[in-house]
Amino acid sequence: MMGVSAGYDNEAKIRNAINMLMRIVNDASVPRNIRRVATEAINQLRAPNLSPGVRAANAIHVLDEISQDPNMPVHTRIAIWNIVSLLETVRD
Repeated sequence: MMGVSAGYDNEAKIRNAINMLMRIVNDASVPRNIRRVATEAINQLRAPNLSPGVRAANAIHVLDEISQDPNMPVHTRIAIWNIVSLLETVRD
């Protein structure tokens, strides 16, 4: 895919990742520090001055740091892996 359709595809993937992260942020069973990292990943994905690929890479970096947290509920860890997998397909 090239051009406009690729850009739209990236933005659709980013919107999907933001929606998945919002579910983590709004889940009271998730520890506060993990919700805070999910919020930071959302902020990275919404950065208006960066390309989609850079925004995705920044969010992946933030999520990678927390993905090994032993206090993370299993369903949240799986969700984060899915989000990272989705974001890894975003390319400039």
